[in-house]
Amino acid sequence: MIVSDLTEVPSVDVLAIAAHPDDVEQTCGGTLIRMAEMGYRTGVLDLTAGDMGTRGSPELRLLEAGEAGERMLLSWRGNRRFPDARLENTISVRMTLAVDIRRLRPRVVILPYWEARHPDHYRAGEIAYEACFLAGLRKLDEYSEPHRPSKVIYSSLYANVTPSFVGEHVRYGKDQVGDWRFWHENTCRSKSSQPLL
Repeated sequence: MIVSDLTEVPSVDVLAIAAHPDDVEQTCGGTLIRMAEMGYRTGVLDLTAGDMGTRGSPELRLLEAGEAGERMLLSWRGNRRFPDARLENTISVRMTLAVDIRRLRPRVVILPYWEARHPDHYRAGEIAYEACFLAGLRKLDEYSEPHRPSKVIYSSLYANVTPSFVGEHVRYGKDQVGDWRFWHENTCRSKSSQPLL
């Protein structure tokens, strides 16, 4: 499910873009499962491999992200492998992501909320929002067709925000998302001296 070569990608209806391989599972996994069950093609684009994470390795995170993608019924999941803990909003990063958005052609994009405790999270949202706009500019790139998602929505893990809507995903809690087996290795089995909470 994890694709390192992003030249061959299918179109998706709903695309979640996140900083790290385990972010989407925690913020909008239930929404992606529900959309897939309704017949929509769903995808995730992780911007980094989580290289700087205290627990686990990038290889393990990518493996678990693939397993999580299967559990979330994703049509596609990719990883840009940008530097973790060093995401920067540069023209090069925005253009790369804009071309990815043109290739994937999502109608709805789910981004990290713009307030977050981890700089990569809010920066990923900022970069992706700007890339969504750039992807719709006709003169941006003569090698890909313009496409701008019709809706951009945000999901939050840490920010204390009042949501504009809430999806009911109780039935996904235990069966598919809530047990978090797909990122268990990174958070629970490491011999880190840092507490989880």
